[in-house]
Amino acid sequence: MSVSPESGIPMRGAVDLAALAAQQQRAATKPADSVSVELSEDNLQEVAQQSAAVPVVIAFVSASAPGSAEVASTLDTLAGEYGGRFVPAQCDVDAQPGIAQAFQIQAVPAVMALIGARPAPLFQGSASQEQFREVLDQVLDVAAQAGVTGVARDAQVDADSEAEPEVEPEPPLPPLHQEAFDAIEREDYDAAEAAYNKAIGENPKDIDARAGRAQVRLMARTRDLDLATVRKAAADHPGDSHAQMAVADMDITGGQIEDAFVRLLDTVRVTFGEDREVLRERIVELFDVVGGDDPRVVKARRGLASALN
Repeated sequence: MSVSPESGIPMRGAVDLAALAAQQQRAATKPADSVSVELSEDNLQEVAQQSAAVPVVIAFVSASAPGSAEVASTLDTLAGEYGGRFVPAQCDVDAQPGIAQAFQIQAVPAVMALIGARPAPLFQGSASQEQFREVLDQVLDVAAQAGVTGVARDAQVDADSEAEPEVEPEPPLPPLHQEAFDAIEREDYDAAEAAYNKAIGENPKDIDARAGRAQVRLMARTRDLDLATVRKAAADHPGDSHAQMAVADMDITGGQIEDAFVRLLDTVRVTFGEDREVLRERIVELFDVVGGDDPRVVKARRGLASALN
């Protein structure tokens, strides 16, 4: 799901009377001294706009879901440790079912990031502080690549306040990276890819430009796809490598990284000739999207070498 600050996050459904009763249970997952923003339909647009300057990390919780209180507490603790490099937020899915549906939350607890108003699924279930730190470090790396490097002076977002968050000045992007970023903002993915190609031409070792180009290509490929239609096509035509690649693209955008790589590697093993080379190139490009140091990429890279032998 792609979101921009101008359009906001599409809302489906409304808060019903049952949500009023759920509000009485919030203390079980959100302590009184919590520093997290309490996400609601009233302040969602403001939070999305803030994520253009500072990454927002959202814990989706429920008083009835084991592990929710632990995830919320860990997020609060780490927010202080990271000194405002991200804004912690919390969404009670019982009180805000519309938001949970908009973000396609299937189970709680779950954690998701907003970077430049674009959602990025992080994990479901519980995580140790160390695991949580590793995820947050990855979020900050991705945010830095997108130029989202502000620091929140006050992590709280007041739905009734129109004051802009105080952020540190952002370091300028290299000119061609800025050109690409501007093109992405207006959803001109061809222009963004062209800018990244120029950057790579000037410096073939520009890792950020390669990652940016791969991400832009992925956004362009998935912009008009419908997940249900794509999955049905892949199920109906298991030998169609292009159908399998389309599902893998959607899985990557939805955070199902391992599923995407497993699907593509399985397809490589039963594909030959030119189609196999196209698959190999697609997998390598998706490695750039996820990040070469990601353990899932390291594992998939080994799997690809084995499948090609």
